[in-house]
Amino acid sequence: MAQITAALVKSLRDTTGAGMMDAKKALVESDGDTEAAIEWLRAKGLSKAAKKSGRTAADGLVAAVLSDDGKTGALVELNAETDFVARNEQFQNALREIAGVALTTDGTLEGLQGAPSPDGDGTVEDMVKRMVATIGENMSLRRTQKLSVESGAVGSYIHNAAAAGLGQIGVLVAISGNDAALAAEHSKKFAMHVAASAPLAMTETDFDPALLEREKKVLVATAKEAGKSDAGIESWSTKQLAKFVKANALMEQKFIMDTSSTISKAVKAIGEGYELTEFARFELGEGIEKEEDDFAGEVAAMQAAKDQ
Repeated sequence: MAQITAALVKSLRDTTGAGMMDAKKALVESDGDTEAAIEWLRAKGLSKAAKKSGRTAADGLVAAVLSDDGKTGALVELNAETDFVARNEQFQNALREIAGVALTTDGTLEGLQGAPSPDGDGTVEDMVKRMVATIGENMSLRRTQKLSVESGAVGSYIHNAAAAGLGQIGVLVAISGNDAALAAEHSKKFAMHVAASAPLAMTETDFDPALLEREKKVLVATAKEAGKSDAGIESWSTKQLAKFVKANALMEQKFIMDTSSTISKAVKAIGEGYELTEFARFELGEGIEKEEDDFAGEVAAMQAAKDQ
């Protein structure tokens, strides 16, 4: 039996939003396996985690920036400890500059961190460290992604904007086609859709098999918890998994600006030769949980319950 430490319980709570005792029980039932514990909590209806396995709780901002020719776009997430710092003009200007650098890199976080700093002093990573020292709050350059097209355009959208190009959710959508202006117009609309609908894959065949396997396990456990027969469990979980895939595949989703059409049909309606080739969506703090309650007190309560 694996040792269930307070740190392990806290980590599971941070990921799922479950209560202290529920998190501990899940780990006990799963012999300390965090992934299995998450699935146990979901099956019991005790996890508050979103479909990307974490509540949005970190502060900071997401930046979306496009190249001058509109054929390349980049997203960058820079985290800070408090919303106060995220509203700081120095923080916002630095993030815009870093996002500009991201347009010139290979699209990886490592490439961005090691790129020349926009202020001319060392690397981007060095620049973030100087900001930490100056502002006095820990910061983390968390992730970046870049999309490009040879012909057409990349569109961007920022939701809950704190300033120009900066906000809580950043989206890029790439559309290939002969008319760049037309592609840009539609890519912006589709980017707004992605911000609202949060698809997990482009099509039904693009899903990560590991994600589908985890989802199927949760559905099977949920069906067992509901008392379904073995045959009923397999039938129900298979149907529910198919619904999950359809609901989270971008091209199958109903277009928020025209619910009589799917995204696939809306792209075809642009004209012959146009294709939605890629999308990227960053929501601030996905998978990060900032502890705000009295964890020490909860540990003491858990220990007291154990001693009874």
